[in-house]
Amino acid sequence: MPVASVGDSETATLELTQERIDRFAALTGDENPLHVDADYAEDGLFGGRVAHGALTASVVSAALAALPGDIVYLSQNIDFENPVRPGETVSATATVTEDLGTDRLAVEISAETDREVLSGEATVMSLPHE
Repeated sequence: MPVASVGDSETATLELTQERIDRFAALTGDENPLHVDADYAEDGLFGGRVAHGALTASVVSAALAALPGDIVYLSQNIDFENPVRPGETVSATATVTEDLGTDRLAVEISAETDREVLSGEATVMSLPHE
């Protein structure tokens, strides 16, 4: 199996339904009322419930996993640009931008709905599947 190289790009998409948000909260223990309590969230910073940032960022992981080879996530730096509301579909893109040597690659990452919701960079290893 080939490994990822500069210029490779993959996109993953996920609808962040309220059910998925609730399941993520239960799975992680992150019961922040901005995510799980509609009445509380209505009066909060975002004027309603929003998805967890980590749930939004998980779509990036799916895009990375679609790159050629066995992808090992080493690090990431993400800026959260806008909240994601229940029912919105997030599309995340991972584009390999630089070969860092020793099977390490720099990857530009982003996610959007009808607007950019996160951006950043990741470092991954891309290894041939044996």
